[in-house]
Amino acid sequence: MSRTVSGAESSATRLRTMIASGDFAPGTQLSEERLSDQLGVSRNTLREAFRLLARDRLVEHVFNRGVFVRRLSAADVVDLYAARRVLEAAAVWACTPSSPALADAASAVSEARAAAATGDWRAVGTADIRFHAALVRAVPSERIWGLMDGLLAEMRLAFLTTDDPGSFHAGFVERNEAIVAALRADDRATAAALLADYLDDAERTLRSAADAAR
Repeated sequence: MSRTVSGAESSATRLRTMIASGDFAPGTQLSEERLSDQLGVSRNTLREAFRLLARDRLVEHVFNRGVFVRRLSAADVVDLYAARRVLEAAAVWACTPSSPALADAASAVSEARAAAATGDWRAVGTADIRFHAALVRAVPSERIWGLMDGLLAEMRLAFLTTDDPGSFHAGFVERNEAIVAALRADDRATAAALLADYLDDAERTLRSAADAAR
């Protein structure tokens, strides 16, 4: 039996996409009146959508002020990357050259390279998110996939704190490509080392950006 998607879930999905696309910067207050009109839903439905987004740590309710897009702290960034290291390291060691997850990750790298060539850094960021989500699909657990997807949704908030998304994303396209090449060669140790360096450098950059935004 198929599951019916509620109005609140549908609205949360639309708002999640808008936040990820940068339509609402971290720290932005979300207007109930404007968004209920824009999304064509009641305020009660919108409030339930906000609750779902708060569960995903994308928004926060501030007492007597309203709902705001979360602004990640440096501690949030550290926490996110600690979780990512566990999940993505497991994915690398579970991945085989014939894994469908690897084919999807390689496709995401190609998308990122094409977007970088046109200077579409938002699309590069989207492709980077897709790369890491695809990689984790090498682990045969839907619970882990869901956990990773939630982490990557939060990562969008961290990306939005960078002053120059182009310089941030550009350097990681080739590094993702190198991880794919190592996995295609069935060299998991090299892929794991490349991934560890990647995550260390990305965390360092985003932690500094989060500190500067405070």
